[in-house]
Amino acid sequence: MLSKVKNHLYNSDRIDWNNLTFTRAELWKLLYPLMLEQLLTSFMGMADTVMVTRAGSEAISAVSLVDSINILVIQILSALAAGGTIICSQYIGHKDFKRCNAAARQVVITVLMISVPLALLCLIFRKPILGLVFGSVDPAVMENGVAYFFYTSISFPFLALFESGAAFYRAGGNSRFPMTLSVISNCLNIFGNAVLIFGFDMGVAGAAISTLLSRIFSAVVIFWFLRKPRQPIVIDRYLSIRPDFRMIRRVLSIGVPSGIENGMFQFGKLAIQSSVSTLGTINIAANAMMIILENLNGIGGIGIGIGLMTVVGQCIGAGRVEEAKYYIVKVSMIAEAVVLVSCVVVFAIAKPVMWIAGMDPKAAEICFQMLIYVSIVKPIVWIPAFIPAYGMRSAGDVKFSMVASSITMWCCRVLVTTVLIRVFGVGPIAVWIGMSLDWLVRGIVYSLRYRSGKWLNHSVIS
Repeated sequence: MLSKVKNHLYNSDRIDWNNLTFTRAELWKLLYPLMLEQLLTSFMGMADTVMVTRAGSEAISAVSLVDSINILVIQILSALAAGGTIICSQYIGHKDFKRCNAAARQVVITVLMISVPLALLCLIFRKPILGLVFGSVDPAVMENGVAYFFYTSISFPFLALFESGAAFYRAGGNSRFPMTLSVISNCLNIFGNAVLIFGFDMGVAGAAISTLLSRIFSAVVIFWFLRKPRQPIVIDRYLSIRPDFRMIRRVLSIGVPSGIENGMFQFGKLAIQSSVSTLGTINIAANAMMIILENLNGIGGIGIGIGLMTVVGQCIGAGRVEEAKYYIVKVSMIAEAVVLVSCVVVFAIAKPVMWIAGMDPKAAEICFQMLIYVSIVKPIVWIPAFIPAYGMRSAGDVKFSMVASSITMWCCRVLVTTVLIRVFGVGPIAVWIGMSLDWLVRGIVYSLRYRSGKWLNHSVIS
């Protein structure tokens, strides 16, 4: 019976089990640093937020507002880096290292062509942009926001370069080095916050400068090491790089749909937040803490999904289609176990975390009730909604993913949440009912897409 199920998902007879692209040890060597990186980055981000909070309510309000724009930019730049991972991993699987390196050089040009003008736009028009997005806010909050946006805008090109460099390492199967560098960078950011916020009393500007310096450090270090012939992708002689618009179009054909998908997700979150803001302070606080806890119990799964892009990319590049199918199933099963354990751990530590955070007892009670719901539902429906999509995107199926996720996001998550809150008066649990419905429908759509095999009808590399 089990063999029939497996053959329905992938043809095991067409897989050379003695010569797999990734052995079990190699697979774990790729995946565990990505899980650890996502987890540590999340914890350090929380520590960063706590330190900024000490600078005053105007400072944390400004950072929160500006970061809603910064996250949108980061998602777009990360999508371009993901496009680089897909293209380069397929070339590596095809054993065409010359074109792989040529593609990587064009990824660098592409992210600079997008991130530099974007940074200049945000620098020049930072005050009108903040005024347009957030309208009338307290003058002190706006002043802090403008200062924070100034320095974080300068950091966009450096962030884009680091994300691209990390993608090149991951495409070659090395996720440990980017993890190490990311952790060091986050530690430097926290140290810089301590010095500039508390030592020099620079407030929100100190936090932004620390972020800028840590991103410059990451970009410089990763591209310094990319010059050395220790990995499949080597980038040197930077001044000799010239645009190859055919390759740039190929990078954009992968990165732009993923960027739009990420952008739609952020806009959807803002729309949901607008409805939550009508529920009162206690419910807003409960939902804010629930968002943090839900991010924690899914962060390991996201790291696994990022690793799956490399695995499937190399399999597709090598022409091992059935192996690509097999790894999507296998890695999804690994992610299922990781998310289940994460949900149990987060559930166990939730009350102590809420106590340490000094939450209002009523808000903590509401948050814990929502956590019970998510902890039951998430292990059942989250994996099919996200993990297989990473693999199918790595085969070039990015437009379908963009359309499907955008439709389910707005029709399920945003619409259902808005109706439940604004029409039926349901509390913040409406957010998670809408979100779980989105997961369920998206999982069904992606499962049908996977079984149809249409996600394989794409040509990423020539």
